[in-house]
Amino acid sequence: MSVTPLLSAGLHYAPAAILDELGVPVVRTWLRDTWGAWCREHGSIVIASGLSDVQERCVLAHELEHVYADDADCTSPLARIRQERHADLQAARKLIAISDLAEVAQWAPDIHVAAAELRVTERLLEVRLNDLRGEGWPWRHQDGSRIGG
Repeated sequence: MSVTPLLSAGLHYAPAAILDELGVPVVRTWLRDTWGAWCREHGSIVIASGLSDVQERCVLAHELEHVYADDADCTSPLARIRQERHADLQAARKLIAISDLAEVAQWAPDIHVAAAELRVTERLLEVRLNDLRGEGWPWRHQDGSRIGG
């Protein structure tokens, strides 16, 4: 029995396969200011051509979250920021399973190696670590106690 991409997480999470199952077309083209965008009006995702496999995987995961949320193009800057943060957070949670992160944390010397091993961008790994508050992860700078005087 095969595992459907809709149920996979972490290293096995395949946003391109999920988009395909949902019937959401992905258009690759030259983009000037972004790596990707969800076009609700046309029901498609546009991503920059020339992205690495890791970059494309992360962009598709992020844009898939806009699809799930049925996000519309916002005129409100605050609403747009909230949509982007939510898409980043949800994508990072699906792309980086805690079990995969814990395994890599045992041997990876820095965040660059960890991100490469987890097949995510360093930025999305940072999003995931911030989501977990960074407690005990070897690549997070711990500023010490914020309580003590």
